[in-house]
Amino acid sequence: MSAGPGSRQNVIVAALTALAMVLMIVAYFAPIWWVSLTAPNYPPDAFPDGIRIHFHFNGVFNGCKAAGKGTRMANEIIQKDLSHEDERYNPITDKGKDIDKGAQGLDCVHEMNTINHYVGMFPIATGAPVEKPLAKFFFAFFAVMLLAFMLPRRKPRVLVLAAGCSLIAGWMLLDQYAFGALSAHVTDYVNETGTFFNEPEKIQVWGDNVTRITHAVIAGTLVAMVVLVVGVARLRVFSLLLALVPALLPIYFVITYAGWLWFFGHNLHPWGAFTVKPFMPTVFGEGKVAQFSTYSYPYWGYALLVGVMLCLLLALLIRRKQMREGTAE
Repeated sequence: MSAGPGSRQNVIVAALTALAMVLMIVAYFAPIWWVSLTAPNYPPDAFPDGIRIHFHFNGVFNGCKAAGKGTRMANEIIQKDLSHEDERYNPITDKGKDIDKGAQGLDCVHEMNTINHYVGMFPIATGAPVEKPLAKFFFAFFAVMLLAFMLPRRKPRVLVLAAGCSLIAGWMLLDQYAFGALSAHVTDYVNETGTFFNEPEKIQVWGDNVTRITHAVIAGTLVAMVVLVVGVARLRVFSLLLALVPALLPIYFVITYAGWLWFFGHNLHPWGAFTVKPFMPTVFGEGKVAQFSTYSYPYWGYALLVGVMLCLLLALLIRRKQMREGTAE
């Protein structure tokens, strides 16, 4: 006996959703977007990609590659202490000096912070201080939603969703509170911010705000889990949200990324050695700030997110048709 149309559609939905989940998990560890600054004092033979950083869901990482004879990255050498301002290379006032930063070794996240410092921009670590450490829980939540979406029947779908949400809730609470991850993150945040911003009292207020907002986001996530489980148990339309919400990951990232760029460009501090009017940094494409050319483009991780969206939207259309025909709940 051949399988009916409903069975074939269930297999297609499950396959598309499984593929989307794999792409999503890989995307969590992948560079989603890259930004690069180039200037005459960063010669292309030593810095083929300029001063480049990679944005991931869980942080910002060095994107520079070693190039040129004798060039080594920061993790390949023992760096001298750069904690004092007078020991730093000023990328603006030292323009034209014959300094082979690549040969000395370079952490491009630190270098980007140094460049930003001279125009009064906050350190990169001040961006998304709540979103980054909680991203792993959001992705786990999305994965559980997709596992539940694969199932065509409501009862097993609710059971999988309830069990998965319970595990994630326990993991999140233990990690952030019992194991002290939230406290450690705020301490690192305050220390990193203080590297470039010497106003301890204000920085401590920022740290307290990160703690309070994190409490609120965790509470909101727990409430969302309860609402979703109850909603899927009672209303068919909630089952479609199990795929729709993760499908919008590419949009979430761009909105969050653009919002934080706006924050950085419109909250310049008077510490800057050079005065720059508030501006909107380039989200996509090429721009210009002082003597620097800026480049901002999606990276291969963003392509994975687009793949997630396409797979899930197609699965949603099939599942919606099944619900109308009564071959799925």
